[in-house]
Amino acid sequence: MSSDSLPPLPQNRIVLGCGQVAVDFLATVASFPNPDDKIRSTSLKVQGGGNAGNASTCAARLGLNPRLISKVSNDSHGKGILEELEADGVDTSFFIVSEKGNSSFTYVIVDSQTKTRTCIHTPGYPPLIPEELSQSSLLSALDGVNMVYFDGRHHETALVVAKEAARKNIPILVEAEREREGLDDLLDFATYAICSAKFPQAWTEAPSFSSALISMLLRLPKLKFVIVTLGEEGCIMLERSVNGGSDAEEMDVQCLLESLKLIKDDSKTIPTCISSVETKLSADGIGTITGKLFVGTAEKIPPSELVDTTGAGDAFIGAVLYGMPPEKMLPFAAQVAATGCRAPRLVSFL
Repeated sequence: MSSDSLPPLPQNRIVLGCGQVAVDFLATVASFPNPDDKIRSTSLKVQGGGNAGNASTCAARLGLNPRLISKVSNDSHGKGILEELEADGVDTSFFIVSEKGNSSFTYVIVDSQTKTRTCIHTPGYPPLIPEELSQSSLLSALDGVNMVYFDGRHHETALVVAKEAARKNIPILVEAEREREGLDDLLDFATYAICSAKFPQAWTEAPSFSSALISMLLRLPKLKFVIVTLGEEGCIMLERSVNGGSDAEEMDVQCLLESLKLIKDDSKTIPTCISSVETKLSADGIGTITGKLFVGTAEKIPPSELVDTTGAGDAFIGAVLYGMPPEKMLPFAAQVAATGCRAPRLVSFL
């Protein structure tokens, strides 16, 4: 992917992230060790990481102007994180730098045989607290912003930022990777949500994946769409209708999802998007939502080209921050995520 292939960039699009940054130690091994084994890595790379850090880096490399609210310590890891983010074009002027404690870091074991990665995370200390972000800094951080993104970390500070963003009518994207302290409060402010495969059912306790999406939109009236990422299976998106669509036909959401999956052309290697017409989507025991259902496919990566899936979901979010209609956004985000999987370093493609 080159800069020439990107969609037209909205002029001066500024996005603000709030969440985790870290240093990642990516050790590639021939195969994951058994307990008590001693093995050697085939390669080792040290790079910046963390969900918000990765997504912001991706956004910057796509040509956006990202700002980031987070915290590091004044240690070697923290200095490296700031230097790398700044070199990539991420505005770190709203970071809190602690003179004590430690910055976040993660050991990532990349298994060459199974193409999987195992993460062992050490949180930063002391954590970011709301009192460390002054009102003047908060207002400056939000000035001119087109969208705010939260990865669910630093939840108390994130909630302060979310409330001010909502007051200014700035769209809010919340990543729901898994249930975390304070995530429910953030989701109440969400305009958009991007979830891991297991989150919707775990959060809603709905009996099926598709009914969980209906439940999320019913529980979160401000939510315009929810996307669930499914790795090599692509993604599913449910978008709420703006106009209500009172005359739309009613369909069972699971039946509609299955019918869209049947339309997929599995012979295509590049990402595609299939969408329903606007309809009333129902789920037994849950309720009804008027909207559109989308099925996005993932790019098919030959095994010989698949290097590391670390950060693929963060790259997907970075591409969503670009801001496009769903039919273009889902294939674009899938392509960006796939490109990152072809290299051991996140989104090394521009």
